[in-house]
Amino acid sequence: MSVALRITPYALALARDWSSARGGFAQRRGWLVRASAGGLSGWGDCAPLPAAGTEQADVAEAALARVLGAASALGAEALLDRLEALTLAAPAARHGVESALLDLIARRRGLTLRALLAPAAPARVAVNAVLGALDDDPGTALSAAAARGARVFKLKLGVAEPRTERARLRELARHLPPETRLRLDANGAWDAATAATMIESCRALPVESLEEPLREPDPATLAALQARAPFALALDESLAGPLAGLAPERLGVRRLVLKPAVLGGPRATLALAEHARAAGLEVVLTSVVESAAGLWVDAQLAAALAPAQTHGLDTAAWLAEDLGVAPSPREGVITLPETPGSGFTPCPAQAP
Repeated sequence: MSVALRITPYALALARDWSSARGGFAQRRGWLVRASAGGLSGWGDCAPLPAAGTEQADVAEAALARVLGAASALGAEALLDRLEALTLAAPAARHGVESALLDLIARRRGLTLRALLAPAAPARVAVNAVLGALDDDPGTALSAAAARGARVFKLKLGVAEPRTERARLRELARHLPPETRLRLDANGAWDAATAATMIESCRALPVESLEEPLREPDPATLAALQARAPFALALDESLAGPLAGLAPERLGVRRLVLKPAVLGGPRATLALAEHARAAGLEVVLTSVVESAAGLWVDAQLAAALAPAQTHGLDTAAWLAEDLGVAPSPREGVITLPETPGSGFTPCPAQAP
């Protein structure tokens, strides 16, 4: 049975600007992907974000057009087989279409998306709270997130001068609730000396991990920094940039942060996670501030690839509007539905 694709552009306003050392944005643009066959529909989100490592929007749009042209003569499984060739150099486009196809297949088989990907995947996913940058009044965001039951709080570093950020970190740490931790992300802002100083200053703080500490990452320097750090160093954007293609065990860090939209879809993300875990590394899945269609897929995938980890999927509140009801954590946990598919239901305007 052939699959019908419908690709709809969207523009969603943010509740507040998203900023990091790699840049920011005030609106989220992308395409909602719908794959239909036999009276059922699956959904995906193509939400390119070049600052995170995806293709530019025009490249994604061209890839979606190629997929649309091929879809009418193919079934869902056959289109999945051809998807990589149709979306070369367009990982966000591949992720959006693949998510919709896998969601459709799961619904057709009467399975949750997580069960389609990993039969033993649980229905609960722990998530960190995103506080923003240290100059964005994270103390207020910390109080609100702690009241919602979050146990891990993510902060963007590398935006202000390092000495200032060290002082702000120490002050913020004084207000952390007991048994909670900080997840830090420098977004490639520092040289090796600055990164070493920041790591030393964090020794006495409840830091859980530090992502992308180096402006010019290389495995030898990362390994030396990891040896000095009492917490995990992690790579994120570098996995699609200067360190692309390197085996996980050669990267010099203890953790990989996986973004399906950057890696090219759920299947590629699962494959990399399996390789990393076999090499003794931790894996965490995060979104790229996607719509509800993307977040539901990401949450199902997180349950399939690392059920015991705390993931970076509490981003729905950054959007002032959305394409449907997004997964909402309670007490720091997203509870996934037992109904077939990803769990995404579009707003009526998106599903004529």
